[in-house]
Amino acid sequence: MEKQETKVYGLQFGLLCLSSFLFFASFNMIIPELPDYLTSLGGEEYKGLIISLFTLTAGLSRPFSGKLADKVGRIPVMVVGGAVCILCGFLYPVTGSVAAFLLLRFVHGFSTGFTPTGTAAYVADIIPMQRRGEATGLLGLCGSLGMAAGPALGGAIANHFSLDVMFYTSSFTAFLSVAVVARMQETVQDTHKFRMGLLKISRSELFEPRVIAPSVVLFFTVFSFGTILTVVPDFSEHLGIKNKGLFFLSFTLASLAIRFIAGRVSDKYGRVKVLRISSAVLILAMVAVGFSSNLTELMLAGVLFGVGQGMNSPTVFAWTIDLSHEDHRGRAMATMYIAMEAGIGIGALCSGWLYNNNADNFRMVFWAGAAVSLLALLYLMIFVKAPSRRF
Repeated sequence: MEKQETKVYGLQFGLLCLSSFLFFASFNMIIPELPDYLTSLGGEEYKGLIISLFTLTAGLSRPFSGKLADKVGRIPVMVVGGAVCILCGFLYPVTGSVAAFLLLRFVHGFSTGFTPTGTAAYVADIIPMQRRGEATGLLGLCGSLGMAAGPALGGAIANHFSLDVMFYTSSFTAFLSVAVVARMQETVQDTHKFRMGLLKISRSELFEPRVIAPSVVLFFTVFSFGTILTVVPDFSEHLGIKNKGLFFLSFTLASLAIRFIAGRVSDKYGRVKVLRISSAVLILAMVAVGFSSNLTELMLAGVLFGVGQGMNSPTVFAWTIDLSHEDHRGRAMATMYIAMEAGIGIGALCSGWLYNNNADNFRMVFWAGAAVSLLALLYLMIFVKAPSRRF
């Protein structure tokens, strides 16, 4: 595949960042309100499935989206993910049962199974190797802006208007994301028309062995993210915080502040060194969340969590791109995302089970997330060598 002659931060990269912002805002704006919504349907005991079902579908779809991104093109894959968000936003208001809601969460997961795979492969196509950490940091910054704006906006809309309006706003935001993608230029030169045969996945196409190391690290470090998504809305309510999106705002803004810097540092000093530090920060953050007893302490813990995730994400992404083969970049990114969805989904499921709607279990749940982040640090210290300089 030939490299497209594009400036590092030209129009295509700018459109990609804008689309990423809108996409992440679209489905994140509903997350803080979903536990209460599910409870209103009578499904309080299934809160752990809100995130785990979503990530399960995303993970299952990754081998397909990775192959299609390499064969059909990056842009069609991104469009499919956005289209799923548009559809689901209109369907949430008509779910009248727990089963229908959980089925819709399962379907909604196809969105993140497709769009981020195409996005990551696209940025790998247009950014030179020595600038990847920096570029993925910028792209992640835009996605994090969407993750910050989404919950805060969704919570405000739900409080001042209604949940239905919040869901419809989510759909409209996803539509804008797709509209931006439609203006981008495809980077795969030799594309194939879609045919059903492309959905047949061989054993060798399920994952990319070259990127096992960053995938393992990502699995352990995002486990705590699944915990946060599942339990923090209830924990915020337990602490008397009315807007359950405030914690998400604090950690996402902190993530924004560190992403670009962390990406550049990983370009200069190496991915592994940065990931060791980010894993340690995540451990401290989860312990701090468990100790929080008021809004101020929770927000400060959220800042610490955001710093850890902000360092972790662009570095893992850049490391995955470094190790991937040019012709199988979609597959490599899909493998990394499978690990991410598995980590988030299992984290959500385990935290929901440990929490069990019992406020006495909050501290245990968050500290379990810290323990899993410790596994990432041990893996990086024992099994992965850190070169003194990456480039």
